[in-house]
Amino acid sequence: MTQAKKVSKSKLWFLVHSWLALPLWVFVFFVCVTGTIATVSQEIVWLANPAVRANAPSDDAQMLGYDAILEVIEREHPGAVVEFISRPVKSQFALTARVAYPDATEASLYVNPYTGQIQGSTSGFSFQQFMRALHGWLLVPFTEGFSLGWYIVAFLGIPMLASLVTGLVVYKRFWRGFLRPKLRLRQGGRVFWGDFHRLAGIWSIPFIAIIGVTSIWFLIQAVLFDNQISFSTFGVPPIVAREDIPVVAAGQPPPGITLDRAAQIAQQTFPDLEASFVSLPSNAYDHIRVGGRGAYPLLFETMSINPYTGVVEHTRRVSDRSTLELVTGSMRPLHTGDFAGTWLKLVYAFFGLLLSMMVFSGMLIWTKRTAKETVAEVKRRKSARAARAVVATEGGRSA
Repeated sequence: MTQAKKVSKSKLWFLVHSWLALPLWVFVFFVCVTGTIATVSQEIVWLANPAVRANAPSDDAQMLGYDAILEVIEREHPGAVVEFISRPVKSQFALTARVAYPDATEASLYVNPYTGQIQGSTSGFSFQQFMRALHGWLLVPFTEGFSLGWYIVAFLGIPMLASLVTGLVVYKRFWRGFLRPKLRLRQGGRVFWGDFHRLAGIWSIPFIAIIGVTSIWFLIQAVLFDNQISFSTFGVPPIVAREDIPVVAAGQPPPGITLDRAAQIAQQTFPDLEASFVSLPSNAYDHIRVGGRGAYPLLFETMSINPYTGVVEHTRRVSDRSTLELVTGSMRPLHTGDFAGTWLKLVYAFFGLLLSMMVFSGMLIWTKRTAKETVAEVKRRKSARAARAVVATEGGRSA
């Protein structure tokens, strides 16, 4: 085999290899786009569904207490068991109450926190849950451990972080992109998309680093869980002591504290805790759990309150966690941006869109280059075949 034929065959295999990478580019783009949508999925639902909106009727309007919300649900949904009530982080959102019905079905009720009106409900997979599942684990079901889809998506954090590092090495003096950004609009698509790819990468450095590191942690988290490895300091879950449970006649509710009283106890115990949810006891030995964000906004703090005596029997604060738990527990809110209100989620959505377009621009540049090289190789092969045919014809004539 001549040297020219060897080069030609090598070039062909390189082009095949390049085209086979196209599905990977498309998949990375898909993950970036779905992640961007998932970041603001709650806000999208707010725009599309009036039932989840609850603007304050006046500047001095006060939200109803938990007990008033319970009364409304008991009146309008007789027999429903309230499991969980979550107050809106943002004032324009309705309160969400998770309820279970006697027929074993469940639903989320949207309750106006100012008027108590039940504005709507949803059951099953919500749009927000769907987008998070589609992005996070590709809707591949969980069985005995973490979903295979979770592993596939989380693994992308490794090449993402590697591409950031290698990009900074290749792009000399990248910081100039902050001081003198260059985006040439009139020199053709190749130049424009090249400038855009570099510029988007420079301005997205912190965001790419955050998403890459947190994604790698999600991969490690799955590996640890599936191998029964834990470093939690939570300890044994608390239960209500048998002697604290009152004996009542059949069908009669046991005496105990109200949800408003539980919220008041939580506020008195930890004045810096902004209680945003309350979980009702699921059985006679269960506590009322009140939780919310404290001084450190990335983690929730909770307390377990005896529903009969009102005694705080267990707390889980930021200070109760080890340094390792503090770091790893911060990964999910850092990945989603869901810890400081709508403005931060919009910032995350912007950079998520920028990252998606950066992947798209890289895919476009790569595809155009590969397509151009493929066309050139096809033309070269046609010319070579035509030349061989001419040589063969002339040889036949001379014979």
